[in-house]
Amino acid sequence: MTTAATSTASASASGTGTGTGTGTGTGTDRVELRTGTGWTPVCDWAALVPGRGVAVLLPDGRQAAVFRDHRGRVHAVANRDPFTGAYVLSRGLLGSTPDGRVYVASPLLKQRFDLLTGACLDDDTVRIPVHPARIGSAQPPTGPAFPGRSGTSRDGG
Repeated sequence: MTTAATSTASASASGTGTGTGTGTGTGTDRVELRTGTGWTPVCDWAALVPGRGVAVLLPDGRQAAVFRDHRGRVHAVANRDPFTGAYVLSRGLLGSTPDGRVYVASPLLKQRFDLLTGACLDDDTVRIPVHPARIGSAQPPTGPAFPGRSGTSRDGG
């Protein structure tokens, strides 16, 4: 799992409040998520393969699943599958509905979650948190939030 403390890239583009960032990243760009303290760098743009996800650990200990869709947009949702309690949504595959809604399908029970709203497309009573995301232009992380920059990650629950 990638942690915000070990992320190493940066870029430019603005994020939106819907959880989707737009723009075209490069190999040196950084994906950022909105947290209680502002925009937090969480992973390298190059780590995001279109249609697949990565798990990231946020500064408060929560996990997020970050995706790049086939149009180059960045999405972030909670990594926890509400049906099983397992932290696996980052391992799900992206798809889209006939009307163009991008979703992640849980790798376990295959429920689909809309990446813009967090709504479960298979059960109207279930939703997952959505995190605003963007391709950021921050400088490489420094200071106490990024001790050591050793490249190690820690497991989150």
